Amino acid sequence: MTRRGVKATNCNWVCPNSRHLIQFVTAGMSKMKYLLTYDLIESMRVTNQWLGSTARAMCSYPQLGLMANPAIQMTAAWGEVMERSFARMVAKPDWGIDSIAGPDGRDHTISIETVLARPFGDLIRFKVNDRAPTGRKVLLVAPMSGHYATLLRSTVVSLLPDCDVYITDWHNARDIPVSVGKFDIEDYTLYLVDFLREMGPDSHVIAVCQPAPLALAATAYLAEEDPDAQPRTLTLIGGPIDPDAAATDVTDFGNRVTMGQLEQHVLQRVGFKHLGAGRMVYPGLQQLSSFIAMNAEKHGKAFSDQIIRVAKGEASDQDKHNKFYDEYLAVMDMTAEFYLSTVERIFKNGEIAQNRFVVDGKQVDLGKITTVAVKTVEGGKDDISAPGQCVAALRLCTGLPEAKKASYLEPEAGHYGIFAGKSWRQNIRPLVIDFIDANCDVPKARASHAAE
Repeated sequence: MTRRGVKATNCNWVCPNSRHLIQFVTAGMSKMKYLLTYDLIESMRVTNQWLGSTARAMCSYPQLGLMANPAIQMTAAWGEVMERSFARMVAKPDWGIDSIAGPDGRDHTISIETVLARPFGDLIRFKVNDRAPTGRKVLLVAPMSGHYATLLRSTVVSLLPDCDVYITDWHNARDIPVSVGKFDIEDYTLYLVDFLREMGPDSHVIAVCQPAPLALAATAYLAEEDPDAQPRTLTLIGGPIDPDAAATDVTDFGNRVTMGQLEQHVLQRVGFKHLGAGRMVYPGLQQLSSFIAMNAEKHGKAFSDQIIRVAKGEASDQDKHNKFYDEYLAVMDMTAEFYLSTVERIFKNGEIAQNRFVVDGKQVDLGKITTVAVKTVEGGKDDISAPGQCVAALRLCTGLPEAKKASYLEPEAGHYGIFAGKSWRQNIRPLVIDFIDANCDVPKARASHAAE
């Protein structure tokens, strides 16, 4: 009995520590699994890049020109396209905006300045040297949805002749140490609040896609907390203010999957070679695969056509395909908490759509927006934020006079076209400039509405 009793007592002493050890080891193995999964995906990317470069190099020897076999040339072309494509996936694109032509006929150089630096994103300014202020101080709010802010490069270029342009330059989560802490949609909203305070009065906000509901919330937050820092105008372009207003593949996905499924199947921990090693993220490469899957046939044809053009010698370094995909394939990781809170609070729970969004423990009332003119822009063929989702913002601004509300639907435009394509340049941009001018008392330089 004594022996059995001692044995039982020893078990009681040892088992709690054993359980903790097992839990720790299991957690460590779980983390290792995610780390290894992240590094496995990166290894696959590197392998595909290597295969492309190897195929291009091996099939480019001059001696092979003696063989009348088109397969050799096609293989070299395939290698060139693949090498470039997989290399772009981990490179942050340059802005590549050096100068613009001024109304005085001279070229004015562009200096990119960091106005306010933060761990997860900076407020940067495109300073046009030797030019007087235009009277239109614009904050372009870039989406944090897997791509860098450079996705809005053409939008910036189109606004620079007539506006003093600032933009939110979000950082890749894999490069941010775990010690910095979390970043979710509340933090995103407070970043916008700080950026607007830094810019000062008489600013104008243009929010593109994903940040539209958060830009609306930030404006309402300022309406109560710091009215003098509110922007004069708020233009929301193709954003999911009320995702349930019109179904798309994005909203269907958000309604179909559970939060547990997302945590289990789409999140990973950053791998060993990055500064953010161990940080839980939604990988940019995973988001990219989702984007491509939505239009797989279209993307497949684009790449097959490009391979043929390269084989024929008809492609160039900055042709239409390369200019688009150099940007489109360059992806960044999002913090897990930002991704999950976006899905849960914006899409599943509809906190913005139901006017019950909370920031830092304080409920934000969209009805408090009473002086900021609000305009929504939608694309008739937008398959990401369908018509009806963005214009819902006007319904939520119950304290805003109808005279300060405006909306526009571009019938033939898709999602990309309403902020960066031909529709933006020729139709939407002039309307946005006019909207800014109609709601700003600051003297302004004459707007240039010429299509680019």
